[in-house]
Amino acid sequence: MGVSTDAAAQFRSVSPPNGGSLGRAAAVSSMRVFEEVTMARAVPRPPFDAELKAGLAVVGGMFPPTITADLIEFMRTSYASPPMDEEFDRRRIAVNDVTFPGGDGAAVNAAVLRSRDFSGPRPAVLYAHSGGLMFGDMFSGLDLVLDWVTELGAVLVTVEYRLAPEYPDPYPREDMYAALEWLAAHVTDLDVRADRILVAGASSGGGLAAGLALAARDRGGPRLCGQVLDYPMLDDRCTTASIEQFDGIGVWDRISNETGWTALLGEQRGTDLVSPYAAPARAQNLRGLPPAFIDVGAAEIFRDEAIGYANRIWQAGGDAELHVWSGAFHACDIFAPHTSVGRSMIRTRNTWVEKILAD
Repeated sequence: MGVSTDAAAQFRSVSPPNGGSLGRAAAVSSMRVFEEVTMARAVPRPPFDAELKAGLAVVGGMFPPTITADLIEFMRTSYASPPMDEEFDRRRIAVNDVTFPGGDGAAVNAAVLRSRDFSGPRPAVLYAHSGGLMFGDMFSGLDLVLDWVTELGAVLVTVEYRLAPEYPDPYPREDMYAALEWLAAHVTDLDVRADRILVAGASSGGGLAAGLALAARDRGGPRLCGQVLDYPMLDDRCTTASIEQFDGIGVWDRISNETGWTALLGEQRGTDLVSPYAAPARAQNLRGLPPAFIDVGAAEIFRDEAIGYANRIWQAGGDAELHVWSGAFHACDIFAPHTSVGRSMIRTRNTWVEKILAD
């Protein structure tokens, strides 16, 4: 039922040190916004899966449905990743910290993860973490993709890209592109295959991964063998029906989305000045992209833009595999990986990654 005890314990372990006043403030702020939007609109929406719905009460304590700018610092505490050393040791994963110059020359940190049980040139995955472009770190949500390291033998590079609003566009996406160039330039040192580089990300990281694939194509950059876009954040215009359906409920609602995009883009949000590398749904041409895996919940705000992106890849003659999970709220596989839907999402994604990384 609900979120696993391990997940709940993880949330408790990163609760604010002041006795939870930040958590209460977040809850009060979210409830206030929820009451306002509930009074203003009554939009029909798909139901949550019963098993997942039970977990939302636990999730909401650390990840309120509605995130406003005044909650960014709280979220940087509550969404910070737990210590991972024991998990890495248990899975026999070696971790090396690296630093490379970002797009502006400033130092950007990353971690290179590889299994101690595989040798020889391996496929590589460049990973962008979730967190609405405003919070999270390079280990946030990473446990979902560690099977790619331990079971598939992939070398995983996860990046501490700089966060908005302190570092607005183009910093996050250019940090990720710099990471791709660094990875491609060090394939020999890292003992990875230049023909098997995959980009992946979840939520805002999914949007960064999609923008990275576009930029690599347009700039003649490193050739990618695939892109994994998990419930990706693609469109700053925030006008789809699914965005209107989820206000003050679930994980990452309409107002949270506007908060994230505004932090990244400022006054340019929603205008024609926004780059398609920042908001990939704006890209006019989706030809020539690497194969894409796109998954999304039916009961979340990113449903329609994810479906639309996959459809436009197909219209451009490209390769996309799309999964829309009935009853799934945003990032439910992160918050409730033990549930039936969560397990199915992880298993299906891993199967696709295994296929795309194979010879």
